[in-house]
Amino acid sequence: MKLAYRDIESFVARPAPAARVILVYGPDHGLVAERGKAMAKTQVPDLADPFNVATLTAAQLLDDPARLHDEAFAQSLMGGNRLILIRDAADALAPLIKDYLKSPSPHTLTIIEAGELGTKSALRALAEKAENAAAIPCYVEDERDLTRFLQTAARDSGLGFDRDALAALAGALVGDRAVARGEFEKLALYKFADADKTIHLADVEACVGDVRARTFDELVHAVGQGDVARMGASLAALTREQTAAVAILRTVQGHFRRLYQCQLKIESGSDPKSAMKSLNPPVFFKFESAFQAQLQRWPRQRIENVLGALNATEAQTKQTNMPADTLCAQVLLKIAMAA
Repeated sequence: MKLAYRDIESFVARPAPAARVILVYGPDHGLVAERGKAMAKTQVPDLADPFNVATLTAAQLLDDPARLHDEAFAQSLMGGNRLILIRDAADALAPLIKDYLKSPSPHTLTIIEAGELGTKSALRALAEKAENAAAIPCYVEDERDLTRFLQTAARDSGLGFDRDALAALAGALVGDRAVARGEFEKLALYKFADADKTIHLADVEACVGDVRARTFDELVHAVGQGDVARMGASLAALTREQTAAVAILRTVQGHFRRLYQCQLKIESGSDPKSAMKSLNPPVFFKFESAFQAQLQRWPRQRIENVLGALNATEAQTKQTNMPADTLCAQVLLKIAMAA
């Protein structure tokens, strides 16, 4: 079954009983792991349970195809349901999964974790079309998605964010849900004994690693301001950290979408500063001047052209054999030179 975006979180919290195989895939490896773990725990509370949990790689199953059936139909020594976790999956696994889905175990949930799978992927198509399977995409989240995640995580921990702290943290953590959760957990521990349960910018700066955050900020503003040298340095730093090209493209897209929202408000009569202040999440105060300057450089029509180029490049990273990092660098250079 293919899930609508709005149904994903509820499915993760309570997977449909009919889905005996669930494929979790996408470029955000942290989100893939987090959603896979959440669904796994609905089947077996203790994922370290050696009697009820089997963790396999795709390579192991390809070497020994019968093992999937053996693990799925094995009797639980301690009673209860069983769980199979398959890591590093790819299309080579599709025939084996297709055969298993003809008669899957009603007592075993199989969760398959994979990276990016294009629309022509055999494994993805199988999970989307089968009535007893499900496919859950995990695309790179933008700042708005991360803002919601951080607000929920803070509320669950008895904490809250002030405006600047939330903007800084959400902007810093685009690209990997696992990193976002890890950094928030550090913050929560940092605030544990503090009587003030509001997370302030000073807390974020004191506790959260900010090298990646500064690099993303430097990149988007360098592109927007046409500073090619600074853009190149920032992009090189992110590449050295093995930041996914899609995460970089989505971050720049998010920046230009925010510029676009402001231009629409300006065309409706707002002044640039008021338009900027209306954004959610807010522009980090250290970059307000740079953001307003870019509003002068980028009228609405030119922003539409930029967004079109970024969307087309993201599609190319999934549909061609060109290296994603090269495609990303080319489009960002083109945009910066047009500023």
